Amino acid sequence: MKTYTPENLVKISRYRKLFPTLPEEVRQDVYSRMLVLLKEEEKWCDRGNYKHIAQILTTIALYEVLQMHGESEPEAYRIISEAMWGALTPESYQKMARRSFFLPMMKKILPFGFRHGSGAGWKYTWHLKEDPKDRFHFECRECVYWHIFSEQNLMKLGAMFCHSDVINFGKLPYTDFRRTKTLCQGGDCCDFDFVRHKTDAGDGWERFESI
Repeated sequence: MKTYTPENLVKISRYRKLFPTLPEEVRQDVYSRMLVLLKEEEKWCDRGNYKHIAQILTTIALYEVLQMHGESEPEAYRIISEAMWGALTPESYQKMARRSFFLPMMKKILPFGFRHGSGAGWKYTWHLKEDPKDRFHFECRECVYWHIFSEQNLMKLGAMFCHSDVINFGKLPYTDFRRTKTLCQGGDCCDFDFVRHKTDAGDGWERFESI
């Protein structure tokens, strides 16, 4: 299994470009806080959750340590959210969504990826057999982000990760991403719903305002 160390986790996190720009004392305090978090959240630190834990614990440590070093809470949130969202690549999904095979591919790749790329603390409900060819929807009923951020009383940071899905999927060509609730924003699940259209947004249909 990959080694759970602060240094390794930071290197694969979405903050790997931000981190080297921070003062040395901030970086060392982030590592120290992550060591404590690794002990507190040890039950979630298995093989399947490695990449998720890298995002979660680095986020928490940065958010808290930046405030310890004088940043206001809004400024600490701005710094980490801009870095995290800026590391996303929605254009890659948008490029794939222009192809007719996009939704059939999603129906195969996402269940497989979640099954093999998730560890403890995840539960999904799939609807592959009942979905028509132009729809793909499922619910995430538990996720490790919700578990850890709720345990740390930092649901605001969980909601920040929820918004990543809106960035990645909110402007897909020919495809409407519809989500009404998430666990980290008080919902009983995260509902994912992709609806494929023959035309692009504005030509007979309007995009849903997902959360």
